[in-house]
Amino acid sequence: MIEITNEDFSINEIVKKMKSSEIGCIVTFVGTVRSLSPQGTVETIEIESYTEMAKEKLSELVEYTKKHFEIADVSIIHRVGKLEPSENIVCIAVSAAHRKDAFKACEWLIDELKKCVPIWKTETFAKIAENTTLAEILKSPGGKQNPFKT
Repeated sequence: MIEITNEDFSINEIVKKMKSSEIGCIVTFVGTVRSLSPQGTVETIEIESYTEMAKEKLSELVEYTKKHFEIADVSIIHRVGKLEPSENIVCIAVSAAHRKDAFKACEWLIDELKKCVPIWKTETFAKIAENTTLAEILKSPGGKQNPFKT
């Protein structure tokens, strides 16, 4: 299954659909929005895609993976739209009789997806009030004063 969607997904449902009596493992990778990046505190990310081309490229990656790794099936779901920290972005699930190739295939897929699939993100960062000290920023999540203006 390959899907690009605005909706969140259920990892349990993805895994449930991939199970069968021949499958010994299902390896999953779930990418989520993190609140901190080297550029600052992330408020939201906007994920966009060239959907038709992205689905085509994902299909090519899945076919390559099935030919070059001893796996049974692959499921990839990638979200688009405006997302907030801790929300799901992408799920890659790989089923196989044995774990070794499933792990390798899952890692290869996320690496290739990031390299060549036309999906991109724009991060929106929290604004910091002028004259805010580093000490105030570092203590703000647990403190009474929040130096971040939205």
